[in-house]
Amino acid sequence: QVRLVESGGGLVQPGNSLRLSCATEGRAFGTYPLAWFRQAPGEEREFVGVLRPGNMKSYKSSLKDRFTISRDTAKNTIYLQMNSLQPEDTAVYYCAATDKNPPLSVLWTQTTYEYWGQGTQVTVSS
Repeated sequence: QVRLVESGGGLVQPGNSLRLSCATEGRAFGTYPLAWFRQAPGEEREFVGVLRPGNMKSYKSSLKDRFTISRDTAKNTIYLQMNSLQPEDTAVYYCAATDKNPPLSVLWTQTTYEYWGQGTQVTVSS
């Protein structure tokens, strides 16, 4: 079992930055994939990025230049640093985890993940 709690969302002006946190409990940190997804109003939930065991990171290609995943092993927490935010980045951001270690090709798919946080709202607006 893994418990995930996101924080750090809020209202930010276009061009500014925000850092989201995902605190984890349960399985040993760093031994399973942890991903970020987001869901905009009226849209499907979409993959943002994933941190795999061994500190390997992968991102949605259109976001990789602005978004960065990092971790703090002492705090069992991962972060999503988001820079140059735009109104189209407005969404609820979710942290997700899976007990398995599937190939990267399926880590982009939300159905791969058994555990989800409650989400944190990010609104980009002037």
